[in-house]
Amino acid sequence: MDSNSDLLHPKPDSLPRPVVEAQDLTKVYGNQRAVDGIAFDVKRGETFGLLGPNGAGKSTTMRMIACRTPVTSGQLFIEGFDVQKEGRQIRSLIGVVPQDNNLDPDLNVIRNLIVYASYYGIPKKRAADRAEELLRFIGMSERADAKIDHLSGGMKRRLMIARALLHEPRLLVLDEPTTGLDPQVRQEIWQKLEELRRVSGVTIILSTHYMEEAEKLCERLVVIDRGRILAAGTPRDLVLSRVSRYALEVRDVGDLPLHTPHNGISAVARNNAHYYFAAEAGMLTPLMPEYEGRRRMIRLSNLEDVFLQLVSAESERSVAAGG
Repeated sequence: MDSNSDLLHPKPDSLPRPVVEAQDLTKVYGNQRAVDGIAFDVKRGETFGLLGPNGAGKSTTMRMIACRTPVTSGQLFIEGFDVQKEGRQIRSLIGVVPQDNNLDPDLNVIRNLIVYASYYGIPKKRAADRAEELLRFIGMSERADAKIDHLSGGMKRRLMIARALLHEPRLLVLDEPTTGLDPQVRQEIWQKLEELRRVSGVTIILSTHYMEEAEKLCERLVVIDRGRILAAGTPRDLVLSRVSRYALEVRDVGDLPLHTPHNGISAVARNNAHYYFAAEAGMLTPLMPEYEGRRRMIRLSNLEDVFLQLVSAESERSVAAGG
């Protein structure tokens, strides 16, 4: 593990301000407000997430952070630099992994890294050493001479993360880092990202629509939908404050009625299923006989429960408002 401790050496910063600061951040395309006046900050050394469904405004926000899409209005600062005026300085401080793979298919694995390093003016010897160092970190040293087209989807994503780290950025920006990957490969990417943050202290901001990804990686996150932030906090705090600790989940309920919540139990019907939430599992067991013969289980509540509840409520408000 120590061999990876020199992967990144973020320069000390005497300023106490967050790495990312967004205030009333807005992006408009024609008549559509893709990002609608959101505010959040990202602290140094943490992994921060934007969690939301497709089309929620996550990728647009990430592109504004990466200085790839101009801000319509509001304020956005990266390491104290204004994205609307100081994009060049910001780009030198951040590493970006976009949603789509854009590796050069005409170059092999290690040449993809070395050529990319030249864009940052990294000397050839340092670039070669850095490329080998990062290939070791992502477990691809033996594929250094492989063609890009011969790599699996997971290997391509790992290589893009390595490429983003070449110039030792202070902030790593990951837009949907594991979309399209199978569960095992997704777990491998998560492990590497957690290891990276732990050994290097780099700040990570990621967008995702995977609940488990947000829950596993993010120390703090915002739930975003229709360009607006619906909730913010740690995954645990969001679960406890929005739904409670335990859930009774009943599938295939058909036309069975949802029981009226009482005595600290909340209830919701969604997609032919009933969900009951309570602070203690024992509070839910009396409801089990009411669903004899149906698929039912008592489990710990999770971020997906919070997410679905928030997004469903937002959709109902939008319909009621005629939006």
